[in-house]
Amino acid sequence: MASALVSAQTMAVFTVASFFALLCVAQLARAVNYTFMREAVHAPPVAYYDYIIIGGGTAGCPLAATLSERSRVLLLERGGSPYEDGRVLSMVHFSDVLADTSASSASQRFVSEDGVINSRPRVLGGGSCINAGFFTRAGAGYVRAVGWDPREVLAAYRWVEDVVAFQPALGPWQAAVRRGLLETGVLPDNGFTYDHIPGTKVGGSIFDADGRRHTAADLLRYSNPDGIDLFLRARVARILFGYKGTKPVARGVVYRDAQGGTHVAYLNRGAANEVILSAGALGSPQQLMLSGIGPADHLRSLGIDVILDLPGVGQGMSDNPMNAIYVPSPSPVEVSLIQVVGITRFGSYIEGASGANWNSHPSGTQPPPRNFGMFSPQTGQLATVPPAQRTPEAIARAVEAMSQVPDAALRGGFILEKVLGPQSTGHLALRNLDPDDNPSVRFNYFAHPDDLRRCVAGISGIERVIRSRAFSRFTYPNFAFPATLNVTADFPVNTLYGRRGGAGGGGGSDPRALEQFCRDTVMTIWHYHGGCQVGRVVDRDYKVLGVEALRVIDGSTFNASPGTNPQATVMMLGRYMGVKLLRERMLFEGPGRKNP
Repeated sequence: MASALVSAQTMAVFTVASFFALLCVAQLARAVNYTFMREAVHAPPVAYYDYIIIGGGTAGCPLAATLSERSRVLLLERGGSPYEDGRVLSMVHFSDVLADTSASSASQRFVSEDGVINSRPRVLGGGSCINAGFFTRAGAGYVRAVGWDPREVLAAYRWVEDVVAFQPALGPWQAAVRRGLLETGVLPDNGFTYDHIPGTKVGGSIFDADGRRHTAADLLRYSNPDGIDLFLRARVARILFGYKGTKPVARGVVYRDAQGGTHVAYLNRGAANEVILSAGALGSPQQLMLSGIGPADHLRSLGIDVILDLPGVGQGMSDNPMNAIYVPSPSPVEVSLIQVVGITRFGSYIEGASGANWNSHPSGTQPPPRNFGMFSPQTGQLATVPPAQRTPEAIARAVEAMSQVPDAALRGGFILEKVLGPQSTGHLALRNLDPDDNPSVRFNYFAHPDDLRRCVAGISGIERVIRSRAFSRFTYPNFAFPATLNVTADFPVNTLYGRRGGAGGGGGSDPRALEQFCRDTVMTIWHYHGGCQVGRVVDRDYKVLGVEALRVIDGSTFNASPGTNPQATVMMLGRYMGVKLLRERMLFEGPGRKNP
């Protein structure tokens, strides 16, 4: 009786502490007051701008802030402000946002045709408001391949990093993952760095030392407040076009506010003025199609007037497949998201995320351990069920099953691998004419054999880390890797395990078993891209092919995901292209013009 009372009192203390921690974050959030940010219901019926940016996300915010230096900019965001919801800005409540499937959530769930549950942002700041926070640049080879100027790229990264990036302090579990990677040959030891280079490194984080998230929305502090209007809950219905001869020219946009009111924004007259899509890998190709640019037959089937037959819109969709191993731990595990990464030479990235022990949280505010941050049925990361079977009913059963598991069994962490590239591609299509609805998208995970090979190599790399001396503190005696696989995958991996020597003989896992494991436990790490790729939809300056005054600047243009996490590069791209567009404007207008 006494122990039960103490336990209840302890839980009450933690609950109150958690409440006040969230309250403090919310108060900090409310302290951000952009004078140019308003609800779309307060927008004028008709207005004129030099640039109209559709999407206030990871690219849109730095792009708008930069262009506002010497132009009139309109930034339209379909979601709300991250400063309205303390959960968005708190690492402790990271999974709560992903698990929130309400219409007002900052995270909008979608399920690909492959059956993998995924999320897209619906908030100012975009994916930087709902991701796991890892911050790393693209590799030098990637920069060369896409034709960016390396010096300008570095300057743009640093512009972003001055506001949103921090060096994380590693706890014991993350430190063990790092030592395990080094012990198993993922070399050299690159220490802490933002650079993407082979070996093991500690990357940056957009969470500061207090666990507060800093997002692309914070980059709007660079804005000239006299040069920008930002409207929230502004849902763009379509882009408006005129013609120069037979060539379509973007003229403006029609958008609706939260009460259904219609507003029109037009471009000012001038050769340098443009509409820019920065709505993300799902939103940008979707918006092009809704506006009449895309595969003509598909558009006509939905009754959309075809402005331009551009078959590449919606093609080349890719999502880096992620697979993870849960490692039960006899020792306490700190709560952390992604901090350490092993950049291997076989085309897979190995990373760690933990943990589920609420007593280990430094502030004592971690809620009862019923989810694992990135990995839980509530967030849709349901690896125990093959993709085709991840129904709402399966999620509900998994949530109920987790609620019955003793706390001690939930103490541990995940080591994951993400496939480089990937080479498997799919496509996106409209389901209907509603811009708020999710389009249909298929990523075709592991359709290319190289992706499957890299996954198998990555899982084998995780096994070596778990078996390393450096990681021994966080594994139970007589550790059996097949049993660990079976915690994550609901099929008997161990019946195929060890045909090349077995667990005791050091032969490792049977590749056929691991191939099946990869297919059955595939999840997303939210790094999907494509749909408006360079050469298919836009040119190397991100101008839409066959159209004037229209660009796409975001991750939909990528042929491969940059670095181990794309958010730093997407933010960099917004700044990089903003600087480039301002220079082009100076050529048209001369250096004397400033914002009216």
